[in-house]
Amino acid sequence: MEIVYVYVKKRSEFGKQCNFSDRQAELNIDIPPNPELAEQFVERNPVDTGIQCSTSMSEHEANTERFEMETRGVNHIEGGWPKDVNPLELEQTIRFRKKVEKDENYISAIMQLGSIMEHCIKQNNAIDIYQEYFDDEDAVEVMDEAPSAKTINVFRDPQEIKRPATHVSWHPDGNRKLAVAYSCLNFQRAPEGMSSESYIWDLENPNRPEITLKPSSPLVTLEYNPKDSHVLLAGCYNGQIACWDTRKGSLMAEMSTIEFSHRDPVYGTIWLQSKTGTECFSASTDGQVMWWDVRKLSEPTEVVVMDITKKQRLEHALGAISLEFEPTLPTKFMVGTEQGVVISCNRKGKTPAEKIVCTFSGHHGPIYALQRNPFYPKNFLTVGDWTARIWSEDSRESSIMWTKYHMAYLTDGAWSPVRPAVFFTTKMDGTLDIWDFVFKQCDPALSLKVCDEALFCLRVQDNGCFIACGSQLGTTTLLEVSNGLCTLQRNEKNTASAIFERETRREKILEARHREMRLKEKGKAEGRDDELRDEPPALNLEELVTKAEEEFFDIIFTELKRKEAEAMKKKPKPLKQPSQETDEEVQGEEEAEEERGDGEGEEGGGEESPALGGQP
Repeated sequence: MEIVYVYVKKRSEFGKQCNFSDRQAELNIDIPPNPELAEQFVERNPVDTGIQCSTSMSEHEANTERFEMETRGVNHIEGGWPKDVNPLELEQTIRFRKKVEKDENYISAIMQLGSIMEHCIKQNNAIDIYQEYFDDEDAVEVMDEAPSAKTINVFRDPQEIKRPATHVSWHPDGNRKLAVAYSCLNFQRAPEGMSSESYIWDLENPNRPEITLKPSSPLVTLEYNPKDSHVLLAGCYNGQIACWDTRKGSLMAEMSTIEFSHRDPVYGTIWLQSKTGTECFSASTDGQVMWWDVRKLSEPTEVVVMDITKKQRLEHALGAISLEFEPTLPTKFMVGTEQGVVISCNRKGKTPAEKIVCTFSGHHGPIYALQRNPFYPKNFLTVGDWTARIWSEDSRESSIMWTKYHMAYLTDGAWSPVRPAVFFTTKMDGTLDIWDFVFKQCDPALSLKVCDEALFCLRVQDNGCFIACGSQLGTTTLLEVSNGLCTLQRNEKNTASAIFERETRREKILEARHREMRLKEKGKAEGRDDELRDEPPALNLEELVTKAEEEFFDIIFTELKRKEAEAMKKKPKPLKQPSQETDEEVQGEEEAEEERGDGEGEEGGGEESPALGGQP
């Protein structure tokens, strides 16, 4: 069928017809040279000018036929026998061999092929091009670059009244999102009109938060559920526990009741390893650690009072600041207190004495961070006052390693999830310190000034490459560290284990020495007490004064009598009558003889003298 289209519009309605004609060229504008402008130009000599001398080429496309390749296998059983010879028949194969051997070209072909095969065999014996000479050596990654970190993104608090970012949590699946809790922790100093909202940020969109969480009280902590990435657990400033499901929107899904909640802000929340994935712990400065099930937040499942006297009295409890739970040790959890003491607890304990196992004391102030080493759970990190300390459960009296005392207060810390010898700390002066005690123990391997205000919280991504730091003005900075800080080094696990064991052994030796010295001092003190008890009781002051006076006067009277006797001896004697003198001398001689007789009688065997026998 022929299709015909008829134009019904007249030619005059198409527009005016174009009439072209030839004419002379016209000069529309003429700019004469200006000598004044010419003086301002500077002559350049030499002048480099690029000239394209290559031939111009064009690109064309053409559709060609596709060459299809196919791999086929051949089932080769024995030799290359002709079709008329059955290789399974012995008589046919022998007959064919004899026929081939009788051929004239057989010997020459064998000799030629033999030399070729001999040459190939000698080459294979000389060198094996597929041999792996260094297959037993581990691949060593040499990190020549210095430790470094760079800022990737900055997430700012969208509210006009800025609040500190108190806690950060990474999304468990892919780490594509970041949950940040905002609250003012200054007691009764929160400005009027301050918002209580917290946010979930998308790492690719730092301008606007993806989800806004609207609690009844500002959030102090916020944690993703590792088993269900849609569920978040939060601790509020008024002591309540809240739970969100991002699939249901910004409003809370569950919240604990006031009468069964904490009495102080909830500074620590942590998910537990359970079959349901709904159990969690919360800690507060009211001295209680509560065990919750987020499906039923009406009241806690169990309450543990942080009373180290093991009497479970709330008035003697220590305020809890941080929590630590390791899934590989399901019955243990640890609590960092605001008195600088780490309490190791057993959640399966039935009595107060069984719930609190032991304590570690070494900080002068609150312990803001408490985390076990992901490779060696027996060793854990604590951050408080002006230092960070590494502990071992085998040494309870003191830490095995510690950093120097800084000028600024430390606020948070965390281990690297990929390197056992690396950990991170934040300070009040806005500095992030990265420590690598295999490389350097006295100073941090990298100290980075993140912002001018104080850093309050820190969280490391699971791959160890990204770090999120929250500041006092609500700014969350995302940092990326260099490959050397997030790549496991050669023999690093063995080196870190050897360092931990060596320092633990050293602390045990020092503890034994201190214990021995204390026992000696105690023994000496007990010996001195026994000596004091054996001595007669001391006289009182009046008796001592009376005794001294008596001794003094006795000495005086004795001296006076001696002087009188000497004075009497010095006086001249009066003259006597001769007869009297003779009688007295005779009487004295008789008395002397009697005395000598008495002495001889006693020496002579005890017999009585006849003269003295009648005397009584």
